[in-house]
Amino acid sequence: MVEKVLSLHKRHRIAVAWAQDINTISAIHRAVNYGLADAILIGQSAEIRNICRKAGINHELFTLVDSEDEIKASAEAVRLTRSGEADISMKGLVGTDKFLKAVMDKSNGLMLPGAVLSYVCALELPAYHKLLFITDPAVIPVPSLEQKIEMVKYAVEMARKFGISRPKTALISATEKAGRHFKSSEDYRIMCRMAKDGKIQDTLMDGPLDIFLACDKKSVEIKGINTPVNGDADILLFPSLESSNPFYKGLMLFAQGELAGLIRGTEKPVIVMSRSESEKSKFYCIALACLMA
Repeated sequence: MVEKVLSLHKRHRIAVAWAQDINTISAIHRAVNYGLADAILIGQSAEIRNICRKAGINHELFTLVDSEDEIKASAEAVRLTRSGEADISMKGLVGTDKFLKAVMDKSNGLMLPGAVLSYVCALELPAYHKLLFITDPAVIPVPSLEQKIEMVKYAVEMARKFGISRPKTALISATEKAGRHFKSSEDYRIMCRMAKDGKIQDTLMDGPLDIFLACDKKSVEIKGINTPVNGDADILLFPSLESSNPFYKGLMLFAQGELAGLIRGTEKPVIVMSRSESEKSKFYCIALACLMA
């Protein structure tokens, strides 16, 4: 991904809200050194300089903008991106709800008219043979049918940016058997029909599927299930935040997963990550935002 962005020969300008965080600053510093981006760090300038000094980072590589609190820092990051002074907005130490409130502001935010705000992430896992795209582990608690359709479209668009021309989308449930106990079953049936009819394009879709049938060919053989995804999924769509968020966090914690994720439905790329994410994952999110910009 980083090599792909570098081949585009374009540096992007990132506005970071409430930036006095060592992992965020280290990731930004790495992106600047790679030639991916320039950065505007908004927050407590004295603390940002102090963090840079302790980490051996030259703070003069960044533009520092002083802000008295996280809400104003978020609004300023969004304003700079909306005005074109920055290409990407990024969350630092600010809480996700406060940052997204600035992004979603009807008058001064970054939302596209009528768009669904959602989150897609790419995971690199030692135990899986390729990148795995997951949606939505961060924003929509229980997506409607219409929201699920947009989530798939966002994920397919991102996968195609990585050179996957027709990604395989698995609609995830606890089992491959549709039933009244799982509210997503009817939505999945409709979506698979839409994909067959060409109303959802550029993806091979099936569901409901459990994780084994989606991502493990041996399980497909053992169960004898006929599915076009065939244990080789590129994209996993989950029925709720309660199912997708613990899944991806478990992969990060126990399976050495590395993540690059992005908010979708906005005019410009928006980076939203957990404040506890590693410097490496934050750097990958910056690279992804540059790829999608």
